[in-house]
Amino acid sequence: MKPNTLEREEIKSEYKWDFNHIYHNWEMWQSDFDSIKIEVEKLKAMQGSLGKSAKHLLSTFIKHDEIEKQSHKVYAYPALQKSTDNRDNSFQAKLQEVTQFFALMQTATSWIAPELMEIPKEKWQTWLSQTPELEPYRFGLENIHRQKAHILSEDKERLLSYFTQTAGTASSTFTSLTTADVKFPEIKLENGEKLKLTHGNYAHLLNTSKVRADRKKAAEAFYPLYADQKNTLASLYKGICDKDFAFAQARNFSTSLEAKLEKNNIPLSVYNNLVKTVGENTDALKKYHILRAKYLKLIGDYHAYDSRLTLVDFDKKYDWDEAKKMVLASVEPLGEEYVSKYRTALENGWIDVFENDGKSSGAYSMGVFGVHPFILMNYNETQDNVFTLAHEMGHSIHTMLSEENQPFSTHDYTIFVAEVASTFNERLLLDYMLGKSTDKLEKIALLQQSIENITGTFYIQTMFADFELQSHEIIEQGQALTSDKLTAICEKLDKKYYGDEIFTRDQANIFWARIPHFYRSPFYVYQYATSFAASASLYAQVKEGVKNGNNEPLEKYLNLLKSGGNDYPVEQLKKAGADLTQSGTVFSVIKQLGELVDDLEEELMC
Repeated sequence: MKPNTLEREEIKSEYKWDFNHIYHNWEMWQSDFDSIKIEVEKLKAMQGSLGKSAKHLLSTFIKHDEIEKQSHKVYAYPALQKSTDNRDNSFQAKLQEVTQFFALMQTATSWIAPELMEIPKEKWQTWLSQTPELEPYRFGLENIHRQKAHILSEDKERLLSYFTQTAGTASSTFTSLTTADVKFPEIKLENGEKLKLTHGNYAHLLNTSKVRADRKKAAEAFYPLYADQKNTLASLYKGICDKDFAFAQARNFSTSLEAKLEKNNIPLSVYNNLVKTVGENTDALKKYHILRAKYLKLIGDYHAYDSRLTLVDFDKKYDWDEAKKMVLASVEPLGEEYVSKYRTALENGWIDVFENDGKSSGAYSMGVFGVHPFILMNYNETQDNVFTLAHEMGHSIHTMLSEENQPFSTHDYTIFVAEVASTFNERLLLDYMLGKSTDKLEKIALLQQSIENITGTFYIQTMFADFELQSHEIIEQGQALTSDKLTAICEKLDKKYYGDEIFTRDQANIFWARIPHFYRSPFYVYQYATSFAASASLYAQVKEGVKNGNNEPLEKYLNLLKSGGNDYPVEQLKKAGADLTQSGTVFSVIKQLGELVDDLEEELMC
């Protein structure tokens, strides 16, 4: 089923996105795009009317929603197609047209927030009580009022909006440099075969190849993809840090982190406590890699290219149909409504399955309001990729439930909450597969999978969050930020998390150069860790509830998925049963890792 070729045209249509779900052709797309431009002019004409009456306020909100709904489709149509082939300049050109217009649209609507600020709170509260149609906008109004100190006057907001397009240049350049323009190296394996080291092939080889010489050769060939461009990449990353701090200062924030957290009302203590607590409790992480080194008989010669290898010869391939059946069966504890939506989302046209040349690496789920979510995969039939499918499906069903149960104004959940649903689904899949397995080797592989989920989603993302904090602080202190300094931060964090006694290091750690989120979404990755902690807590509660016939934890969890963005994310999670202001939620994951490593040690040694 998985094609041997990397040429997209040779992949069957049933394994590719069906863009007809959005538009049948570019003419229809252009028509909607042109329509948005007209509607934005109508919205501009409403300037100065918000404070006149509840009717004027409601009309503006409705018009803004109409434009935003249409914008989802207009953006997604070229953006998704670009993801399938970043080399196609026609997709890039269309996407640039959209992003350039969105920058203009932001300028055209920059008056809204300042004008809302001029309406006395007592006045719009009265309007809300007298006009039920305004109720869906209550939370948005309250949130804007909360951020009053950071919303500028209309002319200053308009001035800042002029920089929206250029602010994304460093990010888009990083993407082009590492996807569209990259020349993947080819290596000759020990068996004589040649392998092109795409992102997917490289990860697969390091995860599965028992031939150490091949792993070493792959690591040495792949490293220069980033190392040879480290000064250019460092300049791009410095530009991103500069941009973040400039916008933060413009909005009266002291730091970039404060600016990023304020929008969703995330306390600084949540970020700082996460970084501090996890960084000081890495014993289980170190024990895991020491156990690996012992089992692989590599004590004193354990390298990074050994750290991802599966520990046992359980190289089972899961074809696409089998993977879909497993992830669908795993979510049955969440009820028939959830399962039904899950089954629908697995249908052809919603998921772009296999890797091809020029395709964006990794995986993601993009919601397109009024259509459905689209999932990008680079499926390679490994156990890890089955879990990736479960992960992205969690996002997609979260999107569906939010859109169906919230008005448009609050349908979009925050990033802070987003990873709860995805990691929850991974835990469901793990339990399902462990419960079905009678093979000792498979159980070891699944325990390793679970441990790798925690180390990758919780520990490593927290380490990345620490890196982002330190890098931005260097800029905020007026110091230089060079490739050497970025590498020094990585090296220090590497030793903090893994120690000196485990890894043999032949090359400098330059993870700063290869993590797309650093360039695309600064201060994003910490939310993987907080979401994982919340997810682990909620999963335990739901599992215990199902076992004892208590449906309340499950209902609270499903209500979280249906709540979109109708409250501040920390409060949403607290209502669901996970309080991230309490250190116990973070420590529960640290404890869980320790228990899993002990279980793995027992299985390996018996």
